[in-house]
Amino acid sequence: MAEFDAKLVKELRDKSGAGVMDCKKALAETGGDPEKAVLWLREKGIAQAAKRSGRVASEGTVGTYIHAGGKLGVLVEVNCESDFVAKTPEFQTLVKEIAMQIAAANPRCLRREDLPPEVISQERQIYASQSAGKPEPIVNKIVEGKLEKFYREVCLVEQSYVRDPNRTISDLVGEYVGKLGEKIEIRRFMRYQLGEGLDGKGAV
Repeated sequence: MAEFDAKLVKELRDKSGAGVMDCKKALAETGGDPEKAVLWLREKGIAQAAKRSGRVASEGTVGTYIHAGGKLGVLVEVNCESDFVAKTPEFQTLVKEIAMQIAAANPRCLRREDLPPEVISQERQIYASQSAGKPEPIVNKIVEGKLEKFYREVCLVEQSYVRDPNRTISDLVGEYVGKLGEKIEIRRFMRYQLGEGLDGKGAV
């Protein structure tokens, strides 16, 4: 992803209410044009999602996905603002898609903030040792780049959507926020695989 001036990113955040990573992505997709970036965020539903972030999403549903002849199962809780929206076919479709994503991509956690500090520290050490011998500024850049890739692999909301790798799960949720007009958030999930942990090492 291209790097943009922090002032430009802040300007877009103030206009759209979207997060830093979404703003950077919008600028990259629109050649650094703030006005086009705002439109891009609105089209993706991200700007609408940001504006609704202060609302309470206390309704919703717990969805399930069973795969591989009953050898793999997922439970996921997705929240919205009203029982009416929770019962719509669109919302139910979103919940099923998220459950399928969890089954297929096996995320470790919902978002990067949920990762234990020791896990991140361990990853940093591994990446730094792999780059040993290079100048420190280059090592730092390599480590940060690999960490971002790690987050995209293990954090559900940052994962590429299995049906469309050009979109993330955060993008997918944002699009449904735009369609349904309510705050939507993934609250928690569990993924069960038959026999997992029976070797004494615990679930992965």
